[in-house]
Amino acid sequence: MSHVKAGGSSKNIHNNAGQRLGVKRFGGQVVRTGEVLVRQTGSSKIAGPGTFISRDFTIHAAVDGVVSFVKVRKGHFTGKSVPRTQVVVS
Repeated sequence: MSHVKAGGSSKNIHNNAGQRLGVKRFGGQVVRTGEVLVRQTGSSKIAGPGTFISRDFTIHAAVDGVVSFVKVRKGHFTGKSVPRTQVVVS
């Protein structure tokens, strides 16, 4: 007969900080080169003219200007097109 009690499970032991994702500069705001516009996981928003996307899918301003968000249809490899929001600085 065992002398050790059954080990229970603990469900709320994870204590991780949030990633602070989301839109950082909104439509109509004036931005300078290099500013972070959107922090995201995956390419839910796509980089348009005047912006560039970095390794972790963060969208930055490539030029000084005003931010705007445009709805576009993006084609997939399979031929299906899906709606995406394009971030533009002009």
